[in-house]
Formats: sequence, structure tokens, C-alpha cells
Amino acid sequence: MSGEANSPEGNGKVSRVIRIGTRKSQLARIQTDSVAAKLKELYPDVHSEIVGMTTTGDKILDTALSKIGEKSLFTKELENALERNEVDLVVHSLKDLPTTLPPGFTIGAVLKRESPHDAVVLHPKHRGQTLDTLPENSVIGTSSLRRAAQLKKRFPHLDFKDIRGNLNTRLKKLDEKDDFAAIILAAAGLKRMGWENRISQILEPEDCMYAVGQGALAVEVRARDADILEMVSVLHHPDTVLRCIAERAFLRQLEGGCSVPVAVHTEVKDSQLYLTGAVYSLDGSDSLKETMQTSIATAAADKILEEVDERVQRVGVTASKISGEAQDGAERLGVDLAKLLLSKGAKEILTVARQLNDAR
Repeated sequence: MSGEANSPEGNGKVSRVIRIGTRKSQLARIQTDSVAAKLKELYPDVHSEIVGMTTTGDKILDTALSKIGEKSLFTKELENALERNEVDLVVHSLKDLPTTLPPGFTIGAVLKRESPHDAVVLHPKHRGQTLDTLPENSVIGTSSLRRAAQLKKRFPHLDFKDIRGNLNTRLKKLDEKDDFAAIILAAAGLKRMGWENRISQILEPEDCMYAVGQGALAVEVRARDADILEMVSVLHHPDTVLRCIAERAFLRQLEGGCSVPVAVHTEVKDSQLYLTGAVYSLDGSDSLKETMQTSIATAAADKILEEVDERVQRVGVTASKISGEAQDGAERLGVDLAKLLLSKGAKEILTVARQLNDAR
């Protein structure tokens, strides 16, 4: 088996050691530990060894993410370790993974999604306020073009500025200086860190739709590693998988990324998958937004499991235990919605946003 070690236990039993790659930040470690714990629960004989790594995105802290050639910023070093057989799987925030993975890799599990929404974290002196009630020209920190574009339009009295760093760093910058009245962060990260009490306001879709894959964890593996793929596949959460396939297909068809403001909202209700997608100009003044739906009512799983093969990936995801028909429907939904927006002028909005961002 490719690379994981077996260690004899005192009782003569042989246990398996799985090496899990992760970024070194506290949040990344918490997320990885939660995946390791789930695997331990399902496979008591498996021991996890966590291997922490620093990625390019962790090193470049003085530049807005959208200004750095953004593909695989937080993932490349981890994938290199996977390729060299130094680790057997890697845990990512799904929103950090490009919609097209390098050859030889696949997402073997998408876990049940935490809240995908964005949250407002206020400077202590503004406790009890909301974005609506903050004073004119209050400075809000966010390094996301998607958040800034939507919130500039919705809250024109506020001023938006870049803020970089991991969660701990950003909260420190907020609390210890007077530069920001509030910062916008993913609710999921705050919840996983146990900092839910810092959330002053959850932004609903009408105020700010979220990023593709936000709030979901992904386990990336070598695509031909059938053994590991089979092992992690039980971690898939079907609704989350279908929602995220639709979202990723939408983004891929639009050719979006960190350097353009693209936002989504998905929901599964009564066997229907609803996808709302939008594109924005940098200041939010120009936007296109549409909603489409598709039925995902199929047998719980296709009777014949698809062969584990790179060709069965859908926007980088391999999920052979979830109905292929439902997955195809989700992928088509994303593609169709993107085509609808493109037919209405989305490409022009995104091209201008990209050019303006590059010129900043």
C-alpha cells in the first residue's frame, strides 16, 4: 500500500499508520484533528500521524490574496508531499482547492458542511452594533473581493480595507489596534476555533452570499490509491457533496477564482437542489444574479459502484457511493447557471473586475 506504515502493537496486532498532511495554522490543525478523530472512530485500528506544513499562502502575508497568482496558494506544498508519498491524505478547507486539480489527485471526501455564511466580528468598542448601525466611514477589514463587492453595495456608508493573516492574526489586528471597526470572517472557522462568542452578526444571503465550498472540509488523496480512497469515502456527506459539486461546476464554467468576485448560495429541499450564483464588479455596482434548481431524487446509490478511476471525478470530487445521476445533475446545474450568467454579460463584468484588481 502506497506509503502508510504498519506498526506492531504490544498485543501482537498490527495497526495501520496513516499520515495526514495539513497547514500549520491552529484552525488547520483543529480541522485535521477532527478528520483524524472521525477516521479513528470508523477504523479503530488506524493511527493517524499529523504532518504540518507551511504553504506559500501562509508565507505571503503582506499582499491581498487576489493579487497573488491565486491558484493552489494554500495547497501546492501539501500536494507535493502527497505526490512524493510523504503523506497519504491531506485535509483542506474546500474553498482553498481549485476547481481543477492537478492530474493524479482527487477529493476523496467532502465532510458535512459547517455554516457556510460569513460573520461580522466587531471591535470591542462597537459591541452591540451591526453593519447597518456602525458610524459613517467605519473601516471594515476583509481580504475577499467577493465580500467587499457585495457589502460595498449593501452598506455604502462603510469603508472596506484589506486585512491578511490567519484567524488569530486578524482578530489580534482588530482588537489591539484602532484600524478596523469590524472584520468579516467565515463563521465556520470561528465556530471550529471555539470563538462563536465573537460573532456579532451572521450575514444572510441577501446581504452577502458565500464563497464556493465555504464551510466544508475536503480530504484530498492520490486518485489511484484505491485503498485510501475507499477508506475516506465513508466521510462523504451526500447533501454537502451535491451542493459543492454544483458550486464548483458553476465557478469552473465561469473561470472564476480569488481574483474575481463570485458568490453562491445552495440549498437542498424536497429532493431539489437550488443554486443561486452571482458575479459582481469590484465595487458591487454592477452585478448579475440568478437561481436554478434540479431534482436529485434518485436511488440512494447507483447499484453498480463506478470503478475508482480518475475519469469519474466531477470537478475534482470522487464519490462512488453517491448516486452518479444525482452528481451529474448537480454538475449540470452549476454549468447551466454559469452559462445563463455568461449569456447575460458575466464575462464582461469579471474581465473588468480582474483588470481593475490587477491594476490596484
